[in-house]
Order: sequence, then structure tokens, then C-alpha cells
Amino acid sequence: MNALTAVTGFPRIGKKRELKFATEKYFKGEIAQDELEKTAREIRAYGWKKQQEAGISFIPSNDFSFYDNMLDTAFLLGAVPARYTSLGLSPLDTYFAASHGYQGEKGDVKALAMKKWFNTNYHYLVPELSDDTHIALSDEVQALSHFAEAKALGIQTVPSFIGAYTFLHLATYTGKKSAEDFADAIAGAFVSLAEKLEAAGAEYISFSEPALVLDVSESEAAFFSSLYGRLLAGIHAATGLKVILNTYFGDVRDVYQKICVLGFDAIALDFIEGKESLALVESGFPQNTLLFAGVINGKNIWRSDYEKKNALLSKIAGAVARERVVISTACPLLHVPYTTALEEKLTDSIKSYFAFAEEKLCEMRDLASGDESAAASNRALFERERVFRTQSVQQSLLKLCETDFVRKPDFAERERIQKKVFSLPPFPTTTIGSFPQTQDVRANRAAFRKGEITKEQYIDFNKKKIRECIALQEKIGLDVLVHGEYERNDMVEYFGSQMYGYIFTEHAWVQSYGTRCVKPPVIWSDVARREPMTVAWSVYAQSCTKKPVKGMLTGPVTILNWSFPREDIPLKEQAEQIALAIRDEVLDLERNGIKIIQIDEAALREKLPMRRSDWHREYLDWAIPAFRLVHAKVKPETQIHTHMCYSEFNDIIREIDAMDADVITFEASRSDLKILDALKACDFKTEVGPGVYDIHSPRVPSVEEITGGLYKMLEKVKREKLWVNPDCGLKTRGEAETEASLRNLVAAAGELRKAV
Repeated sequence: MNALTAVTGFPRIGKKRELKFATEKYFKGEIAQDELEKTAREIRAYGWKKQQEAGISFIPSNDFSFYDNMLDTAFLLGAVPARYTSLGLSPLDTYFAASHGYQGEKGDVKALAMKKWFNTNYHYLVPELSDDTHIALSDEVQALSHFAEAKALGIQTVPSFIGAYTFLHLATYTGKKSAEDFADAIAGAFVSLAEKLEAAGAEYISFSEPALVLDVSESEAAFFSSLYGRLLAGIHAATGLKVILNTYFGDVRDVYQKICVLGFDAIALDFIEGKESLALVESGFPQNTLLFAGVINGKNIWRSDYEKKNALLSKIAGAVARERVVISTACPLLHVPYTTALEEKLTDSIKSYFAFAEEKLCEMRDLASGDESAAASNRALFERERVFRTQSVQQSLLKLCETDFVRKPDFAERERIQKKVFSLPPFPTTTIGSFPQTQDVRANRAAFRKGEITKEQYIDFNKKKIRECIALQEKIGLDVLVHGEYERNDMVEYFGSQMYGYIFTEHAWVQSYGTRCVKPPVIWSDVARREPMTVAWSVYAQSCTKKPVKGMLTGPVTILNWSFPREDIPLKEQAEQIALAIRDEVLDLERNGIKIIQIDEAALREKLPMRRSDWHREYLDWAIPAFRLVHAKVKPETQIHTHMCYSEFNDIIREIDAMDADVITFEASRSDLKILDALKACDFKTEVGPGVYDIHSPRVPSVEEITGGLYKMLEKVKREKLWVNPDCGLKTRGEAETEASLRNLVAAAGELRKAV
């Protein structure tokens, strides 16, 4: 008999990003809500049918979202701030106002804060709970309609939800109340939900609790036990539903014993990132409980080695009766593309090493069935050599020594030199890098890629856009300029395409946030730079102005974290390979007269291990040096900037200071400038530009709003160290709103210069 199989979440953007395009049309008023809903139904149906065809035993529903599942949960529970509900918009437009802000005739509100979802490149909306928040099950339950949709297709699904503990753990509390004050209400709401689901024909309900893989204190563990004690007792008393606890992104060592005695009908554990998961189940597992064994990697795209997976499953079955082991994805498949079938330009040989979401379904089917022919084919794949090492890259790594990671002179001396070299005004203004990628920019790039225009035509167009961008920035009055990045499709793919070792897909899109999708390149072999990648564009931009123009690069850790990395060599080695390639580019920019170079590390915190005890040994001890390797050889007169966004930086602020950049810009606008306290507490030496407005929202901040934020910054940041900038690149924004926002930014800096 085949083993049971489970998926904890399926991609939801559409195979060719249909949801993104439909949602953006809805925002522009080009389609009605009915048409947007139709696209969403088609996407959901496609995913359910694919899982049914693969014989998946436990197929999730309610894993779809128009923007974010945490935001969905807030609306499910009625935990929506009044500033959104009071706008008088439709339910869907209220939802979108909370996700990306609203500025119109009915009001002007910022979006909820946005943060990275654990150790992924996905961003979630942070729930906001005030003392007036009344948690209760919403009258409109999206999960019920989705369950009914699947049932109408003949597919029984498991309604899946962000769990009460994770929701409360990640929420922001704006008053005196804490998570404990909302526990009874949220437990009651989920019990009411379970009753409705059972009435609709559901047999299971699943709660995802990834927050359990973090360091969980004794008080937090006690709160989890109390919360789920109430929740499970209520569901089991009121319904016959079976309850699944779903955990992922690590192991649950701090609460495992508590989980085992609470009475869950199934427990999902991660055996990919969960270092202790096997040892935990070997220590004992509750009787009459299913174990969803997460053995299929939901975050990388490499084919599974069936022999290794079967060996792991055998060890698991030694601790838990085989009939109670369900072969599962280690985390939702939200973080991988749909299918390799769309990749027509990759060879069959290359594709044979990849497993996207649909191929992972087939892997589970093969493992569950014990198919001998599939096992033989898989064995042959792993017996042949996939890639050979590049001798020049290996020699460069061997030659690295301590001085390659240390910049001279020290920061204080460099700061003194640079103040004299640049003579910038107080509160210098700049942007993060990119300017709006308008339709003509995308069309020019597409035409060149398709061979419809010559290289000269492509370059001439981009030079025209650069001239216009420089002229606009001078007219606005910015102090440090950028070239606009019109030649770049993506801040990682652009660099990867000009380095040895990378390969690229056509349709391997994954969701980053809302309608923002990214197409991570794949690190296939050893990485090295082919030739200068940005120098010509930066030199041309600098020739258009006497003001300094930043050379714009992506840092090695971000390139690594926003790629699909290799699994055959350590991440540290991959980071150092990329760092050496970017170092070559930094030194070429400097030799060609570029005096300010920004090396973005937007994703530095992203891969920080879930447990604090692992932070340095497993990550920071090589991630911070990788960044230093990139810039350690530049002259003291060259100013090094970096940028970071949408993560919790407060707890690694000293490590960020140790990157030894000269200027760091942070996302700060959506997080209410909370990072400022951390900067002050550690006496942050680096000059800093906390973002003064949110570029992920179409709203235009007023001069007064920006000025108010700057005054708050001055309470925590020294006057001579404060820069003024947006919180991220402007690539996704429109031209009119961008110019208006930057004019207000410059005006606010001007007001500050007069007053301080």
C-alpha cells in the first residue's frame, strides 16, 4: 500500500503570474472585481487538480491569498485597524488599503508594516492589535468558499490557517494589552471557524505554527500550551474535526514535549531545516497521531536524492510506525516556482536536476509508491558528475588571508577624509538606486532580448533615460545621484547573467510580496565575473553631472540569498566566490572615477538561523566577512554605501556596524522608525539613512510628514551622520508619484537645514 502524502501549501501566483497581472489591472480600474475573482478561482482550481492528479492525500485549501496569509488571518479574525475600516471602501479594497496604503477622496492611510517571513524572501504584513481590537470570527470566511470550490471539483481539502500562536507572536501591540489578553478571543474564534468548516464537510483543520521553531522561552512555551489547550478542547468538544499542527523552517525542540501531550491528531515536522527533528521523534512520539514528515525541500529547486530520502524515512519509521508516517513537504511550496515544463530554453539534461512545485508532487508520489523504475532513474542522475570545479576560482579562494577582509584606515579616519572630499550639505539627500521601470524601459529591454533592435539602439535608449534621470534629480535638488538602473531587470539576475556559474529560467517566478514576483537565478557551478558589469553605465552617468553618482551593485550575501543556491558545497564558499566577483567590479568602478559605490545587502538578515545560538557559527561569521571582502581594498576617499530592507535588524545591529560600510540606508518607514533605538543603544558608528517614506505604496508623503520623521530621527541619530532617502528603490513606482515624493523629500531636508 502506498504511503500517505501531504502538501502544506501550493504556489498561488499562477503559472505565468496571472494573479499579479489581474491584480494590477484591478488597481488601475481596468477590470472589475468579478474578473479578478475569476482569475483567482482558476489559479486555485489548477493547484488543487495538480495535487489530486499526483495522488496527494492531504491537499490544502485557504493557502491562496490576494496579498498575504497573515493579512488574511487579521481580516478573518476582525483584527483590522479602524483607519482602514473607516474609509468606507468595499471589503476587498479595504484589504488592499491595509496591504499597500490608500490615498484618495476617502482618506490617506499608510499600509501595515511589512517584514520578512522567517528566513525566506517572502514578506508578510504585520498584524496590528490595539487595546480596542475585538477579535471575533468575521461574517465572511474566505476559507469556507475556497473549501466549497474544491469540493465542487470533487476534491476534499484540508482548510489551513496561520495558527493563533504565530499570529499573536508576530503581531504588533500598540497599547497596554499583550498576546495573553487576546488568547481567549482568538481560541473562541477558531472554535467557531471549526464548527462552520465541519458543517461544510471538512474532516481536518490545519494550523501552521512556524514561530515554534524560534527560540521559545519557558513563558512562551507555557502560553502556547495554554492557548492550544483551550483551542483543542473547544474544537474537540464542539466538532469531530481532526486537528493538524504544522511546523516548518526548523525544529521545535523547545516545545516538543508539550506538543506531544496536547492531543493533536497530526503533527508536521520539518526534516530539512529541523536539525533535531529526527532525534525528537526518536525520543518518543504520541500514539494514534500521524506524523507529517517534511522530507521534501519546499525552498530549493534541486531534485531529491531518493536513496537519501528513503534512508531518512526508514529512520523515521523506526521511531514512528510506518503506517502513521505521511510523506510531506517540509514547508509550503510558496517559495518555489510552478513547473520545469515551462522552461523551453533549458536542456533536458539541466532540467533533470530540478524539481519545482509540480515536480515535487511527483517526487512524493515516487517515494510513497516505491516505484522501482523511478528509483533507478533517480539513482542514475546522482551517480553522474553534475559539475566540475573551476581551478582559477578555487585558487583565488585558497589565497584569501585576513588582510583581504580588513579595510584601512579605520572608520573615523575615513569619515574625516570623505567629509572633506565630498563637501556635502547637512542631511545629504539621495535615493536607493532604481527609478521607475516604465513601459518603454521594459519594451526596450524585451526588444533587445528578442533581437528586434541592435545593441547600439538598446544602449542609446538607456543612455537617453540616464540623461533624463540625472537631469530630473538635479532639478529636484538631490545631492547624491543614481543612474536609474534602466538596464537591469532584477538586482540579482542582472549580475548573475554576467557571471560564470549561473543559469537562468524563463518562468521560474516566486512571490516576494503582494504582486511583486521574483525569478531567482540558479547557481549551477563555481562563480566568477566575466567582464565589467556596470562600469560603462556608471561612467556615462557621472559624465552627465558634476554631482557624485553612485555606482550600484548588489552584495554577495544578497545575491546568494536571492538565488537558488547549490546544495553540493557550503553557503560560505558560494558567498566568497560571489564576493570575489563583486570585488573585481568595485575596484573597476573606483579606477574609473566612481567615488561613491553602493553595495546593497537587502537580504543580509534573511538567512539568519532561526535559533540565536546558531547565528554566528552558521551564518554571521561568514556573511559579514563576505561583505567586507568586497570593499576592503578601496581607497579611503571612496565612500561605500549599503542598503537593507524589510527585516528585523535591531538584534544584529552591532554586526551590521561591523560590515564597516561608510553609509547604511535602512527601510524604516513601515516599522515606525523602531530601528533608531537600536542605533542609539549601540552607538552606531556608520552614517545612516533610515527611509523617510514607503516606496511600496503609491501614496505621496507630505513635506510635513517627512520633516516630522526626520525630527524623530535626530532624537536618536547624530546630526552629522543622518542621510535623507526613501526606504527602498523606486523601480515599481510611477513617474509622477516618484517626482512628487522626491520633491517633498528634498524640501523636508531643506527645512531641517534651516532649523537645525
